[in-house]
Amino acid sequence: MRSKLVVLSVALLVSLLAPRLYADVKIAFVDLQRALNETEDGRRAKNQLKKLFDKRQASLDQQQEGLKVQKEQLERDAKILKQDALQKRAEEYQKKFIELQTKYVEYQRELAEKEAELTKNIFARMETILRRMGTGEGYALIVDRNEGGVVWGRTDLDLTDRLIQEYNAQAPGGGGAAGNKAPAKATKRATKRRPYLVPHRE
Repeated sequence: MRSKLVVLSVALLVSLLAPRLYADVKIAFVDLQRALNETEDGRRAKNQLKKLFDKRQASLDQQQEGLKVQKEQLERDAKILKQDALQKRAEEYQKKFIELQTKYVEYQRELAEKEAELTKNIFARMETILRRMGTGEGYALIVDRNEGGVVWGRTDLDLTDRLIQEYNAQAPGGGGAAGNKAPAKATKRATKRRPYLVPHRE
């Protein structure tokens, strides 16, 4: 009976103290993907990446169309070619098919590396701004809603618009993507983010 009273007393004490403890904890969130897409530097980075993507995609489309023609020709000639000639043509087609797949993987890697290069300083500057907001306004935590899984949050806790405004205000015609020097630690973290700008072909 005594142990039950002790447990009950502790539970009551925690329930009374918890609101006071958590009342002082300020948590906010930010949509870094939207911020990246809506800052001037982010738009420039996205345009550069899209040009590279379109160029690489055009090359892939051309090779893919050539393979399609080659396959159709092979299927038409299958009944009239001798076995060894047919096998040779089939091997040539398979080789080009594998080359196309390899090039696709290489282009994907190239796009991801280019995106990291274009965005690392942008993310580093954003982190600097958010760090200043956090320390200056007493936030215990600022979460990226894309990485942290924020499903819902009060609009007054969303710092995205402020981040975009402050970023653009600090870089009038500037070039976060072009060459602003970023703190080494922030840059290292930024390059580990998942791709935000790589276009997706429907």
